[in-house]
Amino acid sequence: MAHAYVIGLGKSGNAAARLLKQQGWSVTISDRGNSDALQHQSQALVAEGIAVKLGDDFDPAASQPELLVVSPGVPWDVPSLEQARRLGVATIGDMELAWRHLIDRPWVAITGTNGKTTCTALTAAIFQAAGFQAPAFGNIGFAACEVAMATPQPDWCIAELSSYQIEAAASITPKIALWTTFTPDHLARHKTMPNYFDMKARLLARAEQQIFNGDDANLRAVGLNGGFPVRRNACWTSISGKEQLIGDPDRGAYIQDDWIYVCNQKIMAASTLKMPGDHNRQNLLMAVAAAYFAGVPNEKIELAIAAFPGVAHRLELIRTWNGIEFINDSKATNYDAAEVGLSSMQGSTILIAGGAGKAGDDEAWMASIKAKAAAVLLIGDAAPDFARRLKAIGYEQYELLDTMANAVPRAAELAQQKNAGYVLLSPACASFDQYANFEQRGDDFRQLCEAVLV
Repeated sequence: MAHAYVIGLGKSGNAAARLLKQQGWSVTISDRGNSDALQHQSQALVAEGIAVKLGDDFDPAASQPELLVVSPGVPWDVPSLEQARRLGVATIGDMELAWRHLIDRPWVAITGTNGKTTCTALTAAIFQAAGFQAPAFGNIGFAACEVAMATPQPDWCIAELSSYQIEAAASITPKIALWTTFTPDHLARHKTMPNYFDMKARLLARAEQQIFNGDDANLRAVGLNGGFPVRRNACWTSISGKEQLIGDPDRGAYIQDDWIYVCNQKIMAASTLKMPGDHNRQNLLMAVAAAYFAGVPNEKIELAIAAFPGVAHRLELIRTWNGIEFINDSKATNYDAAEVGLSSMQGSTILIAGGAGKAGDDEAWMASIKAKAAAVLLIGDAAPDFARRLKAIGYEQYELLDTMANAVPRAAELAQQKNAGYVLLSPACASFDQYANFEQRGDDFRQLCEAVLV
């Protein structure tokens, strides 16, 4: 029996191991950790006939698998993976494994630095309203290999792909691919902006129908100047009207007088979406364009958008307390996303920021803080660096509070004192200093809001 090896327990890795077992492989899964949670997962996997190694570093020479499947969080260039490839071991990510199982299904693939989760959720909602089995998966919803094992099988696969997942998925060929934004992020992993760009571009280059955010400065420059294979039938979008489109305007998607048009066809009112911000109008426009090219009727598109509840951890209204809205934007894990979140607030805001810091250009975020933030409460490892940066731009209304438990009640107190209408968690940082992921961070904010604000 052929031997497959999966690196990384967790949602993606566990699903990959189960899919491989279902396909008749002898499967081993390993993880460097050995926590109680991993022990619990291990027991379930062992009961299904899957070998588990905890507290273990993968050794390709000793394990000798025919196939190696890597979870998204494992860097593609770690020595053990490079050694495995030198030894001729077929090495792929869990998304590639799912693609091989779902290759006969049409895929809508969404990538980008920011906006991809909201865009994916909107796209899935539209396709589902049209009656399709169209689960959202990848960086959102299900693990990819969970969808590959699902019954019934999907009519459309709605996949959110990070650069990490694209890096380990060399053959995914979407029917439709969307690129939402491109700004600096994940440079600790990809080293340079050209490397990071190339990861995204690989996916779009293989797509039958490309959809690009034409209002994003970096993507617009690519469209105007070339740089990778943009198809002749590519759809460029703009929320600022048809005159702002690049590429073939008769293939474009745009908003004019609050109406969304795709290929000059009037689809629906943009104001149907009840989420704030121009960035969400752009997400909506791209999702509607994807649905149009898939043949979804206009009335189904409008029905889905009218009922769309928003996305957890992305400008998610948690509660209103004493007239103050508490908003969870935990998914804002870089400066650009945090700037978009803060700029979307319609009045004075108490901002909670900080976590595990990232490289990037913070100038636009700092400008939005000066314009919108009545106070900034800093938490996590990046707090001292952020404090120094705020002081350097002449902003003095900040406090270092270390934890979310300290920040939420203080934010409520300051909001009342300063007559601020919003308390916004929008960290501009990864979560790994204090939390397992951004979801856990957002859930902590939600629970504290519910417990403290009485």
